[in-house]
Amino acid sequence: MTCITQSSEERIKEAAKAIFLKKGYAGTTARDIAEAANMNIALTNYYFRSKEKLFIEIFRDLFNYYCQNTLRIFEKPIGIREKLIELIEEDFRVMKAEPNLVLFLMNEIQRDPEQLLPELSKFKALLHGTLTSQIEEEVKNGRMRDISADHLMPLIMGSLQFIFVGKKMNMKLYNATEEEFNTFAECHKDLIISMITEYMFAPATVS
Repeated sequence: MTCITQSSEERIKEAAKAIFLKKGYAGTTARDIAEAANMNIALTNYYFRSKEKLFIEIFRDLFNYYCQNTLRIFEKPIGIREKLIELIEEDFRVMKAEPNLVLFLMNEIQRDPEQLLPELSKFKALLHGTLTSQIEEEVKNGRMRDISADHLMPLIMGSLQFIFVGKKMNMKLYNATEEEFNTFAECHKDLIISMITEYMFAPATVS
């Protein structure tokens, strides 16, 4: 029996990640993954047993990668305004590094929410814990508009994520190069920071 080394296992996972991000679960075959990893399909199936098992592992890795720094920022002992700015900067960095990630996560959760939504439990707990408490305190003291975290996060994430979800469309529409798109995206990110901070916080708190 052929032994799969750790490097072979990682090669399969890296190949699967690239294919899943490009084609999604439904559009990916075990043969696609084996070919991308330059490995025998039987060997790929031997370790991961099924496409679904491999997909779940990849999805969890990608979801954790997307969320881990957001969760870390939520827990930092800093002001809410600074926290939101850092959150926008970090989300932008992640999406710039992997533009297909957000669309992949959204599409797959939409496809199979029962299987994949449990991965959101820790994120939801912190959203309705630390962040909500901090927002409520700022609202109570008159330093911030009265808004819930449930409304605030979509305002931020929706504005930011659309840049990358619509990347190919925008590049085609404006005949933009990769460098021109990156310049546009950086400018748009700064506009989102200004929009959110100037709208959400009382003028006296905006430096």
